[in-house]
Amino acid sequence: MQKFEKIMRGIQGALIVASTLQIVVGFSGLWRNVARFLTPLSAVPLVALSGFGLYEFGFPVLAKCIEIGLPQIILLLIFSQYIPHIIHGERHVFDRFAVIFSVVIVWIYAHLLTVSGAYKNTGPKTQISCRTDRAGIIGAAPWIRVPYPFQWGAPSFDAGEAFAMMAASFVALVESTGAFIAVSRYASATPLPPSILSRGIGWQGVGILFSGIFGTGNGSSVSVENAGLLALTRVGSRRVVQISAGFMIFFSILGKFGAVFASIPPPIIAALYCLFFAYVGSAGLSLLQFCNLNSFKTKFILGFSVFMGLSIPQYFNEYAAVNGFGPVHTGARWFNDMINVPFSSEAFVAGLLAMFLDVTLHRKDNTTRKDRGMHWWDRFRSYKTDARSEEFYSLPFNLNKFFPSV
Repeated sequence: MQKFEKIMRGIQGALIVASTLQIVVGFSGLWRNVARFLTPLSAVPLVALSGFGLYEFGFPVLAKCIEIGLPQIILLLIFSQYIPHIIHGERHVFDRFAVIFSVVIVWIYAHLLTVSGAYKNTGPKTQISCRTDRAGIIGAAPWIRVPYPFQWGAPSFDAGEAFAMMAASFVALVESTGAFIAVSRYASATPLPPSILSRGIGWQGVGILFSGIFGTGNGSSVSVENAGLLALTRVGSRRVVQISAGFMIFFSILGKFGAVFASIPPPIIAALYCLFFAYVGSAGLSLLQFCNLNSFKTKFILGFSVFMGLSIPQYFNEYAAVNGFGPVHTGARWFNDMINVPFSSEAFVAGLLAMFLDVTLHRKDNTTRKDRGMHWWDRFRSYKTDARSEEFYSLPFNLNKFFPSV
């Protein structure tokens, strides 16, 4: 227990330090200046691999318990895609609640398999993936537990851990940029003005700060899963997000209720990911409509950045899996993490390459601007140039006064 608390105090300190990166970069407007270099052309690999780059959490996890995962993805497809086309009505019940309907049905089915002894003589991996009562998670959870700041003790600060967490925070910053763009597409909002994007990164940093204070063990970033859920349900209301946040706080305090949801077998969640991540990836592909795909330079930037975005992280991850450490392995652990962590992210590598090639290879003439899709994003470069920005991106509770957008 003492070792666990020591590790958690180290993570708390690292998260608190790492949060300053996103808070400063976001609220100071530095990320706004970077985001202004984004075009539809360079955004395609970034957004696409923010979704497609997470393929390893889809079918490979689903297949660990195929008798649960496969029915889940089939039922989800039926409820969300087929039934709405067969049953036409004013109320969109099945596509709105497809996740709830399918998860409840398969969850009950998985529980029946568990209590009937279907996994009694199976191996440990199957038990972990398929059972709904694994590790006594519900029985061990307290009825009520109120999280409080620094619950593991005073945070400890280590330079190596802080630099490693800052590297992860920067990767999350880039990946979240892709997810932000996907959300704006599926919410039928105007393209994100760079100032709004930068402000969102700043608030994400505040979330990481609270994660460090409360000792969650992980930081905060834009949920790619929720971006995909928005696309699946076509519900982009802020009120829904606020109510969902209230439920999450409720379940974190009432431990038994939270443990019930934690007992959902991973293959069921992986089946949901197959659709959610696909939606986010396709949001990136949808930006291709604004680019000139007859241009060989456009094809090169797209093809090269996507290919390298998949290939480089594959090399880094395979190397780490075989050797136990990344390709960059010096005496300074903080330096190793600052190189190995970013280049293990598909979205980071693809987005970085696409932006660099897009900025350096293109001339400034009007034809080239149209090839890159700039003629479509020009009117959204500032918050005030489109009247709808106030409707989509104004903050609640009059917070715009303290966090203005320019």
